[in-house]
Amino acid sequence: MNPMMALPGLLVVELGLYAACFICGIVAAASVTIIQGQFAGHCMLYGSVGYNVTTQSLTVVASSSPSLCYFVSAISVCVAVYCFSLTLYWVYTYCMDQDIRREQLWMNVTLVVCGVFLFFLLVSGCVLNIGKNQLCESILHTKIVNSCDEAQNKTWVSPYSGTRFYASLHSAETSVWMNFFFWLVIVGVVIMQRRQVMDFGSGGMAVDGSPSETDPFLHHPGRPQ
Repeated sequence: MNPMMALPGLLVVELGLYAACFICGIVAAASVTIIQGQFAGHCMLYGSVGYNVTTQSLTVVASSSPSLCYFVSAISVCVAVYCFSLTLYWVYTYCMDQDIRREQLWMNVTLVVCGVFLFFLLVSGCVLNIGKNQLCESILHTKIVNSCDEAQNKTWVSPYSGTRFYASLHSAETSVWMNFFFWLVIVGVVIMQRRQVMDFGSGGMAVDGSPSETDPFLHHPGRPQ
């Protein structure tokens, strides 16, 4: 059996970034889902909160369509599933074949996928940021708290529960922006690999940027006639 060949360094970095994006996607989707569960299925992004003087508790005055939260969650889930599947593919390919070769065509496809994910993650991040700020402004207008996170410790009208809603929103937003940053880095890593493949095709350089080590041993000049 041939000895195990090491994965190209840039591909290892790329797989590590996919793993990080997978974690961020799961955290973001789970956080948004938890918030919806605490507010009886309502999407509190861009929502408003009021204070019930009679019960001395906070209550939901208005909320966004649940599809808005579903959209944010779906984007994060799609990113997580793609990253998980792609990581499994490369690990399987390495274990079965041990000869990792990336074609320029598929790296171009990867760049297109990166562009699509970057766009939707940017939209998701803006929705979470603006939606969270608008919700917090409505809470501060009740004048019973000095900051949005203090509302987590207040009593909410049943069936609502605001326990850790602000922490979950902050976690979701942070995860989306981290995911966005990681995908920017992935774009850079893929572009570097693409250039190495182009150099290999035009100048005889290997994928890792160094001359093929087998050339001096396998390439023998013909004998003079």
